Amino acid sequence: MDEIFSVFAVEAHEQLEAMEAGLLQLEQGDRDPETINGVFRAAHTIKGASGVVEITVVEKFTHVLENVLDRLRTNEIQVSGELISALLKGCDHIGALLDMVASGQMEADDDLKASGEAIADELRTYAGGAPSPAKSGLPGEHAGEVQRDGGGDHAITDCWHISIRFGRDVLKNGMDPLAFLRYLLSLGEIVHLTTLADAMPEADAMDPEACYLGFEINFRSHATKDQIENVFQFCRDECDLQILPPNSKVVDYIELISHLPEETMRLGEILVKSGALTQEELDEGLVLQQKAAVAAKAADEPAPQLGEILVEQKIVQPEIVEAAAVKQKQVSDKKAAEARLIRVQADKLDQLIDLVGELVIAGASANLLAQKSGQTTLVEATSVLSRLVENIRDSALQLRMVQIGETFTRFHRVVRDVSKEIGKELELSISGAETELDKSVVEKIGDPLMHLVRNAMDHGIEASTELRLQRGKPAAGHVGLNAYHDSGSIVIEVTDDGGGLPKEKIRNKAIERGLIQPTQVLTDQEIANLIFEPGFSTAEKVTNLSGRGVGMDVVKKNIAALRGTVEVQSVEEQGSKFIIRLPLTLAIIDGFLTSVAGSSYVIPLDLVVECIELKNISEDRDYLNLRGEVLPFVRLRELFEVESETPPRENVVVIQFQGQKAGIVVDHLLGEFQTVIKPLGTIFRHVRGIAGSTILGSGEVALILDVQSLVQRCASLEEQHAKAGTTKPKQLSST
Repeated sequence: MDEIFSVFAVEAHEQLEAMEAGLLQLEQGDRDPETINGVFRAAHTIKGASGVVEITVVEKFTHVLENVLDRLRTNEIQVSGELISALLKGCDHIGALLDMVASGQMEADDDLKASGEAIADELRTYAGGAPSPAKSGLPGEHAGEVQRDGGGDHAITDCWHISIRFGRDVLKNGMDPLAFLRYLLSLGEIVHLTTLADAMPEADAMDPEACYLGFEINFRSHATKDQIENVFQFCRDECDLQILPPNSKVVDYIELISHLPEETMRLGEILVKSGALTQEELDEGLVLQQKAAVAAKAADEPAPQLGEILVEQKIVQPEIVEAAAVKQKQVSDKKAAEARLIRVQADKLDQLIDLVGELVIAGASANLLAQKSGQTTLVEATSVLSRLVENIRDSALQLRMVQIGETFTRFHRVVRDVSKEIGKELELSISGAETELDKSVVEKIGDPLMHLVRNAMDHGIEASTELRLQRGKPAAGHVGLNAYHDSGSIVIEVTDDGGGLPKEKIRNKAIERGLIQPTQVLTDQEIANLIFEPGFSTAEKVTNLSGRGVGMDVVKKNIAALRGTVEVQSVEEQGSKFIIRLPLTLAIIDGFLTSVAGSSYVIPLDLVVECIELKNISEDRDYLNLRGEVLPFVRLRELFEVESETPPRENVVVIQFQGQKAGIVVDHLLGEFQTVIKPLGTIFRHVRGIAGSTILGSGEVALILDVQSLVQRCASLEEQHAKAGTTKPKQLSST
């Protein structure tokens, strides 16, 4: 049973996200009926599912919210900011109830009950106490109303149309046709009645005990089709009866069909369950279909479909049959799609990735032993094994890849709420939502993104619309989220078109806090990076969103924990851009294996540009001429203070990170290597230049280089030389 509740909570959360997205679309001006219907269907699904698993508290509250949505889709109430706010509060409460269910509770505590009742009372003011079709599930709820079509100019009849031809022997069997009509009045009002005497023979051929009459009746009633048909139950087999619902009810039937359970059903079953067709009418239609099939087979023609027969016999409208056929296809397609999908717990995927990592290490060990043995057939076999292991690795990692769009989408709600809270007109744009990255990275990037988006709205966007207009900007502040792949990493950008970082103000605040000296000269980028210092804030007042000096340092720390980086680019009065760069996965990467004095080092292969020999360079130089371009480099031997003799030949691995090139000087190049990333112990986490460790096929430990810090080190060395005037121009003549 716990698993049932868990699955319910997960699926209900998905429907809830769809509701919120639809409501935000409505507030932004979307008036597509399908959007409103989509929101209603999501609420209806949650209510129905909670009823199935008997979670009454969710079912009752969702019913209140559903009543409001029903009035919205029938145009009884109009979209407004206050209505959307009330509905979003309802979504939040449903979310809290679902979290409660997921934690194992079945009843809300007093605080949750009180908040739920307050929200329900607010929603009831929009529901207006009007009955809803969803409340009873009956198609005839609004049968007594006269509705309007989409244009609002043409009145649609709200009457049932009953066409009946009594059998010739109805009088002989002791039944009075008028008695049936009188009984019909107990269910409603006969608006118009036409007596048909077209079957009346000439006087001399007339049988005084036979009935030749028929009636065409417009009947206004709240009754269902079944109830109306039951009026003629005793003469049903001796008459020709057709009952068509009001034109205004066709839409109701179509809606009811769309809300039927996602079960595999035949066309006739769908029509009966929706109330558009009675069981007797279905049986009659099936008999006619069988007869038509026999006749078609004899004539070597295709047999007619049941829907065609029902429409031809005027038992049901073609629009309803079409809706039932669409529903049938949707269920069929969904079942087929679900048959190809299975839900797997994340723990099982993590275990699989760990096993694949061990397989990679074991494969590397087997490959090493094969090469040492010198046996050609064994080397070829291990080569095939390595290729298969690589394919398994890629497939296993792909299982954990998810789109970042779901994380991005939730910020529509955040921007909306913050906009109302701080009184700024804000809008959010999203691009790159289809970009995929590791599920574990997605889960951990949510909080840093929340800090950056809130900071952009509170600090970045100008406080007044007048100031934005003076600067030639739109009245509404713009915040953007973008994601894309770049060099084996995923880049996430948070942008705003606000006032940018006040660099002079940041510098003065840093001097005041003792972070820098008054005489210290900093570049614009170094000043901008000061905002990531712990406790740093330039806010003049504390708000619910920011100003406490807690946030940006946490952002940097959390992103660094994911082996990522964050930087900021800003232009005053134009805006800011925060750039987050993260690895696609935290588990296994392709690496380039090198060595220095017998110790092994791995460089992420995606960042390697080329390898060259280091020659004719004195030991006191840390740059070289790479085809006319200055290439700063770092010697690992010096960086890690390795005490050994320099070999006669050294190599340079040229790497590129964020558009900057640098070189890493090593002793030997050992080729490509599948790297299973192992985290460093706590004592080594602050060692610069090292990002992690891995285990080689020989069982030795190799260190994974932190390319970012090495590139930054090379860039700072180049800048120092530039200030000292000791470096050569950016373009060098060939040497």
